[in-house]
Amino acid sequence: QVQFVESGGGLVQAGGSLRLSCATSESTFSVNAMGWYRQAPGKQREWVALLSTAGVRTYADSVKGRFTISRDNAKNAVYLQMNSLKPEDTAVYYCNRIPNGSWGQGTQVTVSS
Repeated sequence: QVQFVESGGGLVQAGGSLRLSCATSESTFSVNAMGWYRQAPGKQREWVALLSTAGVRTYADSVKGRFTISRDNAKNAVYLQMNSLKPEDTAVYYCNRIPNGSWGQGTQVTVSS
């Protein structure tokens, strides 16, 4: 079963930055599009950023211009650079392939005002 392990979350003040990392054991990582998702308390999980195998990046309007998704196929890893963080970015962040497989534990991001 494919596993995703997210890390890099934490507590940061508004305007700050964090870089999330996601490692996977999936042997076919390089042939899958990947995405970052988040779930805030009391809300449904939502997609944040997607990265196709061709390198096409797509962002939710709420994070466009502030977040950057990238991947390193040699390391089976995907990253999310988050800048100019806002309190509304507070959530548990997850990565997953597309189409989605099993979900990992996620990493908590908390942005204080």
